[in-house]
Amino acid sequence: MTGLRAGPVAENGEVFTRRWVVDLILDLCGYTADRDLARLQVVEPACGAGAFLGPIVDRLIVSCERFDRDLLDAREAIRAFDLLPGAVEASRRLIEDRLVGRGADPADARRLAESWARQADFLLTDVGDLEADHVIGNPPYIRLENVPPDRNAAYREACPAMRGRSDIFVGFIERGLRMLRPGGALGFIVADRWMRNQYGAALRKLVEGEFAVEAVIEMHDVEAFEEDVSAYPAITLIRRAEQRRALVASTTGEFGEDGADTLREWAGRVSTERLEAPSVRAAWLTGWPRAGGSWPWGDPEHLALIAELEGRLPPLQDPDTETHVGIGLATGADDIYLTADPHLVEPERLLPMAMAKDLAGGEVRWSGTYLVNPWSDDGLVDLGDWPRLGAYLERHGDRVRMRHTARKSPSQWHRTIDRVTPGLLKRPKLLLPEMKATAHPVLDEGRLYPHHNLYHITSAGWDLEVLGGLLLSDLTNLFVGAYCVKMRSGSYRFQAQYLRRVRVPRLDQVGAADRRALARAFRDRDVEAATAVAFRLCGAQSPSGASPGAASI
Repeated sequence: MTGLRAGPVAENGEVFTRRWVVDLILDLCGYTADRDLARLQVVEPACGAGAFLGPIVDRLIVSCERFDRDLLDAREAIRAFDLLPGAVEASRRLIEDRLVGRGADPADARRLAESWARQADFLLTDVGDLEADHVIGNPPYIRLENVPPDRNAAYREACPAMRGRSDIFVGFIERGLRMLRPGGALGFIVADRWMRNQYGAALRKLVEGEFAVEAVIEMHDVEAFEEDVSAYPAITLIRRAEQRRALVASTTGEFGEDGADTLREWAGRVSTERLEAPSVRAAWLTGWPRAGGSWPWGDPEHLALIAELEGRLPPLQDPDTETHVGIGLATGADDIYLTADPHLVEPERLLPMAMAKDLAGGEVRWSGTYLVNPWSDDGLVDLGDWPRLGAYLERHGDRVRMRHTARKSPSQWHRTIDRVTPGLLKRPKLLLPEMKATAHPVLDEGRLYPHHNLYHITSAGWDLEVLGGLLLSDLTNLFVGAYCVKMRSGSYRFQAQYLRRVRVPRLDQVGAADRRALARAFRDRDVEAATAVAFRLCGAQSPSGASPGAASI
């Protein structure tokens, strides 16, 4: 059952990993012949026809010769699984050929092959107290909804990290991690979408709580497999150990054996210098994110800078400065709840709304949009007290009552999805459109309430023009671009969860001259000037092109 299931490949979805990719993973994990491999245990959870098993057996044979061991001493050294009988038999033949080719007795070779490769579903098999030093391979890439219902339910019960519209490789990573003994390593080539998408949230939490990310090598454009597969693969190395430095690398389509050798040699030196080679760029991070949410990705230079800034600077949303990031109001039926008619209902029940189009020029130019507002400071209003509002909503009653929020609370059928936050209208705030190629903060002095495709930032500590200058800079693009998924249109999603990850200088370290410079850059929409001040205050040099090139969808 080996391989990424995507594209027009064989019926069972098997995709063979190229030998040089396998060797790179084995080397990074430390499964090398200069160690006494017969005393270790390696697990291959979806062995297929043996793309990983072949090199594993080769290394084990050399290790046994080096340490003067009989091969039968290594009968417990390998545990390989596959669901398909034909794949298991192919792996056993490969093992026998490797062993007999190095002089093993054919009967011993057959016994070892039958011991090492077993027909079983890795996600459901009871492996007892099996503890692995290495879990290595290329797990299946199959949408969970494409698995038969009974097996789907069994997978979800066995692997609680497989949530939502997951891929079953999430379960392979989870189960592989759980069987690692202290110091053990999991090395997979697997799609990297779980690092950022919602279905990977539980797995990310597991990793952050108990394991260390040691390496992530993005290989989206690399010919890593024998077939042409579009599955956003990355070599991912995770160890049961305390988190320390982590290697991150991005590659081009030219990355192959030579590039792998360059990367391997550079990683072995544990150099503080970044690797800049024709087909691969790499850097060491000081750690790995432990704050929950999606994991960053992009240029290794940018990721190294982000990790360094996260280690010593406060986040934008900070209780010390009473800075808060929020999202505007969602109605559930904008064509009913939004209007340009100032006489539609009672004036007190109209709330002036800021829309994304109002911010296009870098300052608020209100388009005259109101919210038909069913909220007071005390909560949802009684429609009997507001006859014009009640009559208007009743005219649209069938549609209003069809919304999910109305069906969930029939007695509050006239509510919007979100309630109006008391005091937010008149409070000065920075507004940022959700979809933009670069950060676009605009100051509202306290005249408008934000619509749901706008995010708002309020602060008791920061002068909002000074903070606006920081957010206008490429510092914001650096962080948001690394954490969000970039749209094919080229836009980033400046959502609250990403904005909260932005790091800013400490308020007490921003002197009067820098405050004036940032406020002036914000008013003039001078991104270059804002960027220069922001990075200097953060004690960092602005990287070339601070938008890290997040993965597109």
